[in-house]
Parts: sequence; structure tokens; C-alpha cells
Amino acid sequence: MQSYRKLIAKRLHQDFNSAVEIVEVSISAPANHEILIRNKFAGINAGFDTLLCRGEVPYVNLTPPFDLGVEAVGEVVAVGENVSDFQVGDAVITTLRGGGYREYQVIDASLAVKVQEATPEVLNLVPTGVSALVALEQVGEMQNNEVVLVTAAAGGTGHIAVQLAKLAGNYVIGTCSSAAKAKLLRELGCDRIINYHTENLDQVLKHEYPNGINLIFECVGKQVFDTCVANLAIRGRLVSIGYISEYGKHVEQVMQPRIYHQLFWKAASVRGFLMPHYQEYIPEARDRLLNLFYAGKLKVFVDSTEFHGLESIPTAVEYLLSGQNCGKVVVKF
Repeated sequence: MQSYRKLIAKRLHQDFNSAVEIVEVSISAPANHEILIRNKFAGINAGFDTLLCRGEVPYVNLTPPFDLGVEAVGEVVAVGENVSDFQVGDAVITTLRGGGYREYQVIDASLAVKVQEATPEVLNLVPTGVSALVALEQVGEMQNNEVVLVTAAAGGTGHIAVQLAKLAGNYVIGTCSSAAKAKLLRELGCDRIINYHTENLDQVLKHEYPNGINLIFECVGKQVFDTCVANLAIRGRLVSIGYISEYGKHVEQVMQPRIYHQLFWKAASVRGFLMPHYQEYIPEARDRLLNLFYAGKLKVFVDSTEFHGLESIPTAVEYLLSGQNCGKVVVKF
């Protein structure tokens, strides 16, 4: 085989499907310090993918055409002359922007991480789970014996955050949107599950947690964000790790009192989290998560809907943005 296919953004466009196309390129042999990997699975990051194709990721200034996809797990099929840490047949995970939505990739050997097996589960640990761990510990300053709320708790990032908060010895509340997601959260030991289609989030928090919430892991945005801010405890911390309710949409303009009226009297805080600004914590977090997973202390849920091949990626992106998923959405090559 002399060539392979990859998904690229051919132009910036509000609609992901309209921005992308599949192209065929030749396979290049790895240089001395490189390895050639055949990707088996790639993780879908619908929010990031969509914002990237709209030109709305401030720290990345890309001019089309550019490669798409981030995390992938696969098998080493060739190694450069000076590579000693890897051999043909090794299972590896990579988290290089542009390395995910493609059938093969050549990368510097130092950028790959060896894993026990090339399964889709590890894609939920690196970088998704790493984000959850670093956001909770470094930004959220997670303690024990606190009340922790995770929004979109049955999603790829959320269901890892729930388990990490439980492992740290906290009481965990998880929000979700369906009975199937509530069932998943029960399996993870979530202490209180709030299905916001059948219960009112604000009423539940005010009635059942009058002292407020100590730490909130928030990834939905809009009204959910506002409700969370209003229910922070004294010295409570809200970590904003995304706003999936607004991805691919125009930013909502809000007319209401300034946020410090909510925060000042409680000495509470709202903090943003973005993984590229916390690079130094990645190696330790990654190793710890893989160890927890292999020791059976961390469950990983991959969404049961199967997506096959590059052609399925736009559908997978739409599926994830619509909130139907339970766990990590992956595409199989």
C-alpha cells in the first residue's frame, strides 16, 4: 500500500460537514527518529472540531487546508533507524492535533505513548480523562469530603470526572438528559443523579443542598452555567471546561447583573480550564489514569454507536453535538 486517506478542513465554514473533505496522500517512510502508525481508532471531539473549522479557536491560527482529529490509538508498522523504544506491533496512543482523522501517521517517536492494547477505551483516558483530572485537581483544587457537581456527567469527560471525584472521597452529583445516561451514572456510584428533563436543576440544588456546591465541573454553558454559579457554596469553585450548548452556534448575548454579585459575598470563584495551558501536568496524569484503568479502579464507557471510516466522522460530530452519547464517541478505521 503506497497511499492512505485523511480528513482535512478544506475551508473555514460554520458547518463542519461543509468545511471538510477526504484526500488521498502517499505514505512516507519514517525518518531516523520517527515511527509509522496505522490508526485503529480515533476520538471524536465535536466541540473542538467545529470551532476549529469555524476559525474560532484563539490559540490556533490555521489557514486551510489543515489536518483534523487529535487522539488516536493504533499499531506501529515501521520504525526509523534510531528508534529503540518502539518496535513493529506495539500499540501506541498519540494526541497530536491533526493526527487523529487519518488512516496512517508518521510522527516523532517521542510523541507516542505505549499502551497495553490498541482499544478505543484508552482514547477516553488520553487526553479526555487527563483533562478531567488536571481540571479537578489543579484548577478546581479538589479536596475530599466535599460536594462535587459534574454537568454532562455521562459524557466522555464527565464520566471520568465523576469517578475521579468519588475516588478522592467526595459526594458527587451528576446531571444528565436521559434514563440511559442515569443508569450509567448509577453504575459509576454517582450519589445524586439529576435528569434535567424530568427535574429542575436549580430547584433540586436549592432544596437538597442549601449550603451550596463546593466544586463544579461545568461543560454545558448557558442556563446550566448560570444555575451552577448561583448555587456555589462559600469558597466554592466552578471550573468551566467547555460550553457544548453553544458550540456551532452564535454566542448568546446576556443581560443580567454582573457575575461578581454572585461571587463576592461567598468568596466563590469561576475558573476557565484549557489543557494547552497546563501541559506540564500531562505525563503524570496520563500515567496515573492508565494505571487506574489497568488496575480496574476506573471504568471507561465508549458509546455503543459504531462509526466506521473517515466518511462517518461528520455524522459522529453531529451525533456528539446533539447530546445523544453515553461515554466517548470513537471512529474505527
